[in-house]
Amino acid sequence: MADKPSSGEILGVPYNFERPSLGRMLSSYWQPGEGMLVEKPFGVGYTLNLANWRSWVVVLVAGALLWHQEQSAGGAADETRDEPVEVIVDDESDD
Repeated sequence: MADKPSSGEILGVPYNFERPSLGRMLSSYWQPGEGMLVEKPFGVGYTLNLANWRSWVVVLVAGALLWHQEQSAGGAADETRDEPVEVIVDDESDD
């Protein structure tokens, strides 16, 4: 039986299932001169290249959106707890 390749491409999407080393992990996320997206050091697909300024914009926007979501979710939960809820059940059936 032939060994399956541990890295390559399927339908244009890269994959790499070789055991990652610390050096390969660091060099994968920091590639000056490359685009915003680079191949992942382990797994399937692409990841952000932290040597590219556009990647930091994406990280900051994602962080701001997460922070905003947490702030609005916390405030909405406090407002709804103070008000009682009235439930009316009508048992009469019209036959």
